[in-house]
Amino acid sequence: MAPPVSTGRDAPTLSSTSAAGAVRRSKARYRILGLLAVGTMINYLDRTVLGIAAPQLTKELGINAALMGLVFSAFSWSYVVAQIPGGVFLDRFGSKLTYFLAMTLWSTCTLIQGFVGSVGALFACRLGLGAAESPCFPTNSRVVATWFPQHERAFATGTYTVGEYIGLAFFSPFLFALMGAYGWRSLFYVVGAAGIGFGFIWWFLYREPHEHPAANRAELDYIEAGGGLAKHERKAAKEEAAAEQAGDKSAKKGFDWRLAGQLVRRRQLAGICLGQFAGNSTLVFFLTWFPTYLATERHMGWLKIGFFAIMPFIAASIGVMFGGTFSDWMLRRGYSANVARKLPIIAGLLLASTIILANFVESNVTVIVILSIAFFAQGMAALGWTLVSDIAPAGMLGLTGGIFNLAANLAGIITPLVVGLIVGVTGSFVWALVFIGVIALIGAASYIFIVGDIKRIELV
Repeated sequence: MAPPVSTGRDAPTLSSTSAAGAVRRSKARYRILGLLAVGTMINYLDRTVLGIAAPQLTKELGINAALMGLVFSAFSWSYVVAQIPGGVFLDRFGSKLTYFLAMTLWSTCTLIQGFVGSVGALFACRLGLGAAESPCFPTNSRVVATWFPQHERAFATGTYTVGEYIGLAFFSPFLFALMGAYGWRSLFYVVGAAGIGFGFIWWFLYREPHEHPAANRAELDYIEAGGGLAKHERKAAKEEAAAEQAGDKSAKKGFDWRLAGQLVRRRQLAGICLGQFAGNSTLVFFLTWFPTYLATERHMGWLKIGFFAIMPFIAASIGVMFGGTFSDWMLRRGYSANVARKLPIIAGLLLASTIILANFVESNVTVIVILSIAFFAQGMAALGWTLVSDIAPAGMLGLTGGIFNLAANLAGIITPLVVGLIVGVTGSFVWALVFIGVIALIGAASYIFIVGDIKRIELV
């Protein structure tokens, strides 16, 4: 007689060993991962669509290179400032509500950009977009840490991160064609409306592991045995609910600046923040100035830009998946977290510095090859959020992720401004590419000399 099969979250509890032998694990965590990947893709389309519109938009609104660098940078001003409040909100209200509110608000800001008629209005929309997007990646990291065992987290992080690049790679030709036919404003209408629609899809489909109707006992045991936080989240939710019913207001989660101060002084967090800043500098260049670089430095037309713009983003998406898969493979083969997590990042940052070589070639095809290699390498290095899951103190993943994202996304403030100033003063991107390459080398040095052991931080 065949053994009974568990089909839902209320199935009888089995030990991890017997569950593996008698019950087929459900795969609800992959459905959740799919939601994260689509959400991240929309996230980056919303923040990047201005880069696509920039060559046409700057002519209509009369914006020079230095001023456009300021507009690009505005997104990250509010994005950085809102990181810690966003992380605290996430820890208090959970992933479902936080992501829904963030998605619908940032997409509304994108939609409104299609109606602006001045630099001031555009600047205000970018500030709103940045503030609304601030909880996105801390939420992504929290969901992965909740839904996935440790040895699958780099793969999961790579899978949703690839959404950053896949959307831009495959939608860029469509967006350039749309702009050519209907003008730059149409880009914001389409992308903004898509994000608002997906916000409601997230609300109806996302569940925590212990609440998901498709997650059986075997899958929950598998997640918990591998260090996932499903059990912790369930226990914490029950304890807080019981305390609140008993009238214990002190049981509610609070925020203490002393905890944030202790976190930023730990070498693990400080080192990965500097490393992520370096990787993000390469990313931000491609998200903001890359189309303008092709149009002004390489004198490409719209159709050629739409075609060539695909290549680096496809390369980056491959780099993300390769880096995540390789990291998890090393972890399963018995390599330490220090080697498995840091090696792909260090190698990626070193290789990303080759972007400087684009200054020394004439062929557009060769330039695209060099930029594609650099962006592939940046994708390899995009595993920082996996390390956040590995080092965050228990119950403080939102705060840790907020601090990490704050420091890492200072690149979104500094890089567009520096590139804009360099181009404005010199009339060329040569020194801008040198700046990006040197920052990548600094990031590699941070992981080599500062980060130290990858282990969970214990606060006193």
